[in-house]
Amino acid sequence: MATSVLNHAKGSVIAALVAMVVAVPFIGLHTVSTDQGLVVESRWAWVGWSGLIVLIGSFALGLAREALATRRARKPKLAAGQKPRHNDALTAKLTKGFAIGIALFAVTLPFMPFSDRYIMDVGTTVLIYVLLGMGLNVTVGLAGLLDLGFVAFYAIGAYSFAILSTQGGLGFWTCLPLSGLIAALFGVLLSMPILRLRGDYLAIVTLGFGEITRIVILNWQGFTGGPAGISGIPRPTLFGMSFDKRPPEGLTSFHAVTGIDFSSEHRLIFLYFIALALVMVAAWVINRLRALPVGRAWEALREDEIACRSLGINPTASKVSAYAVGGMLGGFAGCFFAARQGFVSPESFGFIESALILAIVVLGGMGSQVGVVIAALFIVLLPEVGREFADFRMIVFGIAMIVIMVWRPGGLLSQRVPTIRLSSQKGAGA
Repeated sequence: MATSVLNHAKGSVIAALVAMVVAVPFIGLHTVSTDQGLVVESRWAWVGWSGLIVLIGSFALGLAREALATRRARKPKLAAGQKPRHNDALTAKLTKGFAIGIALFAVTLPFMPFSDRYIMDVGTTVLIYVLLGMGLNVTVGLAGLLDLGFVAFYAIGAYSFAILSTQGGLGFWTCLPLSGLIAALFGVLLSMPILRLRGDYLAIVTLGFGEITRIVILNWQGFTGGPAGISGIPRPTLFGMSFDKRPPEGLTSFHAVTGIDFSSEHRLIFLYFIALALVMVAAWVINRLRALPVGRAWEALREDEIACRSLGINPTASKVSAYAVGGMLGGFAGCFFAARQGFVSPESFGFIESALILAIVVLGGMGSQVGVVIAALFIVLLPEVGREFADFRMIVFGIAMIVIMVWRPGGLLSQRVPTIRLSSQKGAGA
């Protein structure tokens, strides 16, 4: 034991020294604008702190991995064909309880004493990414179809609402289902020519679809506004009531009808609850679909496509439906994003958005909706928490992602309760 600890300590010291050397040009040297021009200042304290963090982290991870390996070695070996038993009932109860706790916290968040404009804005952003993660989770997590261009459905939903509202005069509640249907249609069109592709080839084609969508939006200036985007997108209303101090023509104001003093936070709370309702409806629909034959076909397709064909499952219909449902949720998220911002432009739909959404799905655990919620909180909140350290927050974000994936390679909630289980008793099923 002492030898093992000593070896971990030596490795940690070497890792810390290497980290300090690498950190010198990135963290130790900082340019400052003065009267004489740009001056390079040295910040060796930051270099020392980076080495100390790497030293402690490397040592702790080494001990944790050794303890995990020892624990696995002590487990009894399973016989051939025997599968490990998991307490699925306990896992289901814990997951359900955690989901209910998150839902209650989300519903009561706007009314908590510490809630303000910043918290409501961040909370709405988290909900948008949760909705996007749930959409991609259908395609990647349940059906096993790698998609690197999911941001295209996000953009299609946003521009559908922007164009229909500014050029067609339609409102948010009319455009919301239309944006989802248009994005679902594009999902079907995308899936048709790539049904035979798998793995890397499928990822390349979907990546190309995302980039083609962005380039078309960027260059079709007469229809999409090009780089200038589309502005003047109307805000959502509540039964014809606007949350503006001076409502547009034909609408009444919320504060005038209800008698409540005007506050700009009312709109933020209203948008927050719209996003929360979309997320809850999407979670309920996906859970219902998973229990239906189409949902079980998705999961079977993810495990083994050849076995699906032999069982009579139509892989073509399963893939098309997965892309359509995932694209529809992406379209809903895009429509809400456009309504929230009041402006859309191609810069909001770059590849980095697809990478973040895919990171949410992988980090949360493939196919796990609760995992998507936790991962979205992590992805959005961690950079916000480190906003005071603007120069280093993305470095900390990347390190945290690496640590989590080393600790939980399958995601935060990698063990999912089976949708359907066959009883071991003869003639009985569950």
